[in-house]
Amino acid sequence: MIRSMTGYGRGQQTLDGREILVEIKSVNHRYFEFSARVPRAYGYLEEKLKSFIQSKVSRGKVDVGVTVFNIEGKDAQIEVNKSIAVGYVDALRKANQDIGLTDDLTLSQLIRLPDIFNVIKNTEDEEVIWNDVKIVAEEALRNFVSMREAEGQKMKDDIKSRLDYIGELVSKVEERSPMVTEAYRERLYNKLCEILNDKKIDEQRILTEAAIFSEKTAVDEETVRLKSHINQFNSLLEVKEPVGRKLDFLIQEFNRESNTIGSKAQDVEITKIVVELKSEIEKIREQIQNIE
Repeated sequence: MIRSMTGYGRGQQTLDGREILVEIKSVNHRYFEFSARVPRAYGYLEEKLKSFIQSKVSRGKVDVGVTVFNIEGKDAQIEVNKSIAVGYVDALRKANQDIGLTDDLTLSQLIRLPDIFNVIKNTEDEEVIWNDVKIVAEEALRNFVSMREAEGQKMKDDIKSRLDYIGELVSKVEERSPMVTEAYRERLYNKLCEILNDKKIDEQRILTEAAIFSEKTAVDEETVRLKSHINQFNSLLEVKEPVGRKLDFLIQEFNRESNTIGSKAQDVEITKIVVELKSEIEKIREQIQNIE
């Protein structure tokens, strides 16, 4: 299955009194590169998320964002600091007596004073938190992979269409190549006739020269290899595992063969075909840069 390296996936669920949001996005990269944004208190999740995602994603620059919100306040306990409260009350009432004021001290006034409350952070079970986050991460990853596969299918269709066209261009080169040798033989014959002024022409010499020219300009091996590369490329497009690196190597072979044809060909028509051939190869190469 061809997958794009560009993708986005989102998962959000409420589990065990926590609202958890996980977002995964990626862009193309030669290797697997991972970064995460997690709440400070949950820093231990980063390495777990990296291992989890890397088991499903082989290439791309992947960024993960995690938000955990305790909607039931389970992450902390709030207690009244009774000794501080009693101290405040005793001190204020003594001041009232000394100054002669009316004692109108109320609870609403007392809670405004500093250090009345102690906020005690609960110790959370890391494994429980990770299991909940993993459930949401799985949802985000499914959506992420689904988007990558959808983009990959579009790329696959486009590449296969271009491969078909490249095959047609290669066939045109094969058809044209013998004509180039025959045209060279005729030019050579006419040139010798002109030089020798209708004297006897050594036909064997012309055939020998034409054979030498044909050997120098023959592109049979290159066209055969190109057709083999096309078949191999189409086969790789059907493989279920990541094949981006293999395709990248193979497209270099396409370029090598087309360059050789261009350097050998001493014919304007074949040169035009090679220019078109290299244009299509480059378009495929650009697509491959974003295949996992």
